[in-house]
Amino acid sequence: MRRLPVWLKLAAAASFAFLYVPLVVVVAYSFNDSRLNAEWVGFTLDWYRVLFGDKEMQLAARNSLAIALVASLCATFFGTLAGLAIHRYHPRWLVLLVITPVAMPEILLGVSLLVFFIQVLHLTLGLVSVVLAHITFSIGFVAIVVRTRLAGMDESLFEAARDLGASPWQTFRLVTFPLILPAVVAGFLMAFTLSLDDFVITFFTAGVGVSTLPLQIYSMIKIAVTPEVNAISTLLMLLTLLLVVAASRMDKGFMKGGG
Repeated sequence: MRRLPVWLKLAAAASFAFLYVPLVVVVAYSFNDSRLNAEWVGFTLDWYRVLFGDKEMQLAARNSLAIALVASLCATFFGTLAGLAIHRYHPRWLVLLVITPVAMPEILLGVSLLVFFIQVLHLTLGLVSVVLAHITFSIGFVAIVVRTRLAGMDESLFEAARDLGASPWQTFRLVTFPLILPAVVAGFLMAFTLSLDDFVITFFTAGVGVSTLPLQIYSMIKIAVTPEVNAISTLLMLLTLLLVVAASRMDKGFMKGGG
């Protein structure tokens, strides 16, 4: 087995350090016994107690979880249908519609949705507009995951089901859906993670009085980065990591199944 050059190992180590050392610092300083958070004073769990007693943060957390759950469920449903349609019928216009929100810069998508909600739909910005925005940009991710799974499947399975007299609905219910289920779950977890962590699009479509965890954290760091901000960032980071790991395991599962 060929050994990697030393310079390549050093470059990889520097890259990973650049990515993960700031995250480690955030986690460590969430236990810092100092309100200024400028230097390490001592270990404490007080900031987590303050966090769990913060009513505004609790409201923001409930909003974020509710938005992420509703948006990811809807995005999973429509994204799965889009992935099936793209695989079976190959419509170029549908591919363009599905991929565009994924490839579009978030700030451009956020401004576009803001204008659409206000000037076209005459919709009052709030939780509903945020949910609709999150569904819009999440559908493409689910569709891509489902489409990838379908592309790796053996078409003879569907032909065999039809030859045995199965109707299109029976083929989908008994053959197609069980095979793509891991991809559907992985797409749901991905959509949930993206919705939970989104700031830019939420910032443009939330309106006055609507708070989510990213927006609440942003409003807090404008004053000062206190250990409470580090504490909620640590918990959000942990939840996101768990979802990413779960999605990765599901992705590996259906890739093995496809092989």
